[in-house]
Amino acid sequence: MSATDGFVVVDKASAMTSHDVVAVGRRVLGTRKVGHAGSLDPMATGVLILGFGHGTRLLQYITDGDKSYRATIALGAATITDDVEGEVLSRASKNELDSITNADIQRELSLMHGVISQRPSSVSAVKVDGKRAHERVRAGEVFELDSREVSISQLDILEIRRTVDAIQIDTEVTCSAGTFIRAIARDLGASLNVGGHLTFLRRTRVASFGEDIANTFEKFKAGEFTTLGLVDVARSIFHVRILNTEEAHELSFGRKISASPSAGIYAAISSSNELIALLENREDGAKPIAVFAPAN
Repeated sequence: MSATDGFVVVDKASAMTSHDVVAVGRRVLGTRKVGHAGSLDPMATGVLILGFGHGTRLLQYITDGDKSYRATIALGAATITDDVEGEVLSRASKNELDSITNADIQRELSLMHGVISQRPSSVSAVKVDGKRAHERVRAGEVFELDSREVSISQLDILEIRRTVDAIQIDTEVTCSAGTFIRAIARDLGASLNVGGHLTFLRRTRVASFGEDIANTFEKFKAGEFTTLGLVDVARSIFHVRILNTEEAHELSFGRKISASPSAGIYAAISSSNELIALLENREDGAKPIAVFAPAN
């Protein structure tokens, strides 16, 4: 495996799309084969994982991991996008906001902890009849997406601040893939009958990759960044099976080998620390579902 295969963890800046970061990646990495593990809204900052070369084949498994965020919810107004960048649909009065206690906020947020049914924001990348929801909204359509089951394992309040026209709530959230933080803000505002939207969002972790290892966007754009290898990332997201020489040879041709005790998908790594394949046990052995090593 060459240096043309791997990953870069980027700290995305605000006012840019995830695709903008991918476009820069194609230039600085010198390849068109670049993808990312989970979009971030333009207003959001934080961890965006890029895969390049064969790294793109592992992105789906990273995307499926849980994610952590820091977010600020503003109570007092509902917007069409469920965030600060959208048109305001309704505003609460000062009396309505004054009637809400900190205990009310804590109670309603606690109800979102665990496995819940959540309706994604209409202005999202979810596809409806083959077209992104946000594209349909911008074309003038009015609709609601179907709710889906998500899991929120952490939803902590860090601080509550009160201003003349809003209640600002700083939070930390850890959740499953497919959870919309904007929807948490929207639903909190709706449950308290004052409207709510997101004013700040930063992703601090995707799967096992945190902001502590992220390259700033400025350094990434300048070509001054560190990368992660295929085998290191595979070790962080899968159970590992170390292969002998014969097994590595068989897998390099896409052939099955004997099954192992590991459940689900696991990484097959050679004794020389090279990612050979991803395996899944079947009745007649361990089947390679993705082969990375060239046949020898």
